[in-house]
Amino acid sequence: MTVIDNTHQRLLPVPAATVGPLLDRLGRPGDVLWPSPAWPPARLDRPVGVGATGGHGAIRYHVTAHRPGRLVEFTFDPRTGLTGTHTFDLLDHGDSCVLRHRLVATPTAWMRALWPAVVGPCHDAVLEHLLDNAEIAVTGTVTDPYRYPWRARLAARLESVHVSAVAVPADALALRSALPQPDLADAFAARIPPGATTDAQAWADAIFRNPPPAVTALLRLRNILVAPFGIARGDRTAFDTIIRTDRELLLGTDAGHLDFRASILVDAGDDDITVTLSTHAVARNRSGRVYLALIRLFHPPVVKAMLRRAAASRCLAPHPTTTP
Repeated sequence: MTVIDNTHQRLLPVPAATVGPLLDRLGRPGDVLWPSPAWPPARLDRPVGVGATGGHGAIRYHVTAHRPGRLVEFTFDPRTGLTGTHTFDLLDHGDSCVLRHRLVATPTAWMRALWPAVVGPCHDAVLEHLLDNAEIAVTGTVTDPYRYPWRARLAARLESVHVSAVAVPADALALRSALPQPDLADAFAARIPPGATTDAQAWADAIFRNPPPAVTALLRLRNILVAPFGIARGDRTAFDTIIRTDRELLLGTDAGHLDFRASILVDAGDDDITVTLSTHAVARNRSGRVYLALIRLFHPPVVKAMLRRAAASRCLAPHPTTTP
């Protein structure tokens, strides 16, 4: 395969001196450019400077040139499958500046096949998301937000969002107090790289107000099927917030056939953020017991799909946490 020469750039309506400090925070605490949590965070073992070593995910590199506030050049570790460099630099453009990234490298071994199929589209998505982050960091908005193509969106979800079944957390005190002896109890946790919001209400809205289309279709079918049995149709009020504490957000409703509560806990660690969605339900009568028996079959995949979609939507939006 021929040499890859790939360039991404963005005109920013501020002087280079405003953007320069962002370059010098790459891979370090306070980095607002790198699009984490959509992708594994970029990390360097020391402040940006010649000799600093690090990478993101399986891609490893080290700094081989640095002009503070102007340029950072990284050279790939040969084991990455790329021989060459990728460079960020700032170009003056009157009262504005251009933030540019250029990758010039020769793919080797397995990267010859992976670059055009997977790595290249993901690289393009990472850089356009990064440029969105730069624009919002210096202007407060993004004029034309980047839209992920399907391959990059799928790769980002697989790379950054991990959902698994867990025990109902001991810290879910509001949930345990509301329905202490549930007929149905389960919990699922999404682990994502640092950088996403830790606001439980924002997560509740992302999970319950914007479910996957397939889940929306299932809920509509559910409303049709349960009507002959005297079970109330579900609506958005079932996911209204009931209690909010420092550690937990509790949602739910009481219906004629069952009582339902959902708890959201958000834990921010050094390496990731964990969002745990726990559910308790108590049947009130025979209809409720039959309903729960059916729900047990669909509840786990539905909840996991909702949690995964919410995590992906929160990850893929440009959202630097600080400004220079």
